[in-house]
Amino acid sequence: QVQLVESGGGLVQPGGSLRLSCAVSGNIVGIYLLGWYRQGTGNQRDFVAHISSSGGTNYADSVKGRFTISRDGANNLVHLQMNSLKSEDTAVYYCNLRATWPSAFESWGQGTQVTVSS
Repeated sequence: QVQLVESGGGLVQPGGSLRLSCAVSGNIVGIYLLGWYRQGTGNQRDFVAHISSSGGTNYADSVKGRFTISRDGANNLVHLQMNSLKSEDTAVYYCNLRATWPSAFESWGQGTQVTVSS
């Protein structure tokens, strides 16, 4: 079973940067999306960014141009570089793996808190 462990959250001032990392245990093969979601004060968990098994990336409109997702395949890590942070980026950030082939399953990390405040 694949497990995801996030790290890198913390407190940062508006305009600052943070880099989140997600360590993926176990080998993931086939077709999948590996990405980040966030949950602010509401109950909804919102999409932030993902990278596909073929290397394609996709971002929420609210983070385009500020956040960058990347993968370190050799070390089974996925990173989220967050620049020009705003107070509205404050949330718990979750790593997500959604596989569709050869088997369909989904895994979530435990989340890491990001707080943007002066």
